[in-house]
Amino acid sequence: MAAREIHPVEAIWRAEAGKVIARLVRLVRDVSLAEEIAQEALVSALERWPESGVPDNPGAWLMATAKHRAIDELRRLRRVAVKHEAIAQESDSSTTPDFEAAADDDVGDDLLRLVFVACHPVLPRDAQVALTLRLLGGLSTGEIARAFLVSEPTIAQRIVRAKKTLADKQIPFEVPSAGELGPRLAAVLEVVYLVFNEGYSATAGEEWMRPALCEDALRLGRLLAELVPAEPDTHALVALMEIQASRLRARVGPSGEPVLLLEQDRSTWDHERIRRGLAALLRAEETARAGRLTPYLVQAQIAACHARARAAADTDWSRIAALYAALSQIAPSPVVELNRAVALSMAFGPAVGLELVDAIADDPALAGYHLLPSVRGDLLAKLGRFEEARAELERAAELTQNEREHALLLERAKACGKTS
Repeated sequence: MAAREIHPVEAIWRAEAGKVIARLVRLVRDVSLAEEIAQEALVSALERWPESGVPDNPGAWLMATAKHRAIDELRRLRRVAVKHEAIAQESDSSTTPDFEAAADDDVGDDLLRLVFVACHPVLPRDAQVALTLRLLGGLSTGEIARAFLVSEPTIAQRIVRAKKTLADKQIPFEVPSAGELGPRLAAVLEVVYLVFNEGYSATAGEEWMRPALCEDALRLGRLLAELVPAEPDTHALVALMEIQASRLRARVGPSGEPVLLLEQDRSTWDHERIRRGLAALLRAEETARAGRLTPYLVQAQIAACHARARAAADTDWSRIAALYAALSQIAPSPVVELNRAVALSMAFGPAVGLELVDAIADDPALAGYHLLPSVRGDLLAKLGRFEEARAELERAAELTQNEREHALLLERAKACGKTS
């Protein structure tokens, strides 16, 4: 399925939406009103730019237009006088937008505040994701719904409820205090990585990947790295996503079928992304406190091991296994153990990996997780136990909701049946 072509104004809006809405939220102190005013500025651009041409600084145009609309709206509603005066001080009373003044506005702090508002812990995770993509990613409700295979009314309801919750709880438009920053930043990074992973390996549907979603997550990650440059995890997450995204072209075949890591044509990997990812990883390692490892940093180091191997046979699987062992210490989970089992099998043989897989097979957290039987089936096939492998791969195919992955798993199961 071909991706929908994005209108040039839409592309500009995606890049500028977060900045415009962030500034408006600070001015009007209302997320819903800020987004409504920002959308009016977008509509104005869609009406005017086809005739007048795209301004030299489209972001400044949108910002100035939105600010003047905010002033008009607050005057019309006769809102709190202090708010009105604060806004009036930021802009002259002229009816002509001052584009250069708008371009000079420092919106970094406003963007950071908006990130923390969109991912506030009073909101459930699915609402945080939807609101983040809406406010900071500039995505439409329909685009978010299509990306996560949820109906458009469901996404719209999540966003409306999220904005109402923020208003009802009177969530302040501010960066958390020093004591709250760590946990709150961790939640923000988790949302961004969740968005990336959904693009990298779609949970369900007809497509193996949704690259546009990866791009949106990367843009948000880079923004965070600029806004919170002293936090190593922001750079580590960017490094991880850049390196993973470098493989996007190689992960699908001519007909859209999945191509697994060891079978990919590495000449098609995006080496500029790898360069950026390794640079971000170096910065993360340099800013990490006394060499402290974090989950994102270790995962980025694992991704870097793959990126540095010119051929699959050159992969340093012993180091990857050691990194997964470190990850299991700082962020223990059965999924990490499953990945460690794969690394161990590549470094020391399938029997070693299968032993670990069997040790975690009954973990309730892996019940219904299709990659457990998928990995087990692969290891059994390598050991020549083809009939058992076929059964495991068929079970994995039943569990996955992604149609492309379903077909791949059945093909692998069929191959085992022919060999047995």
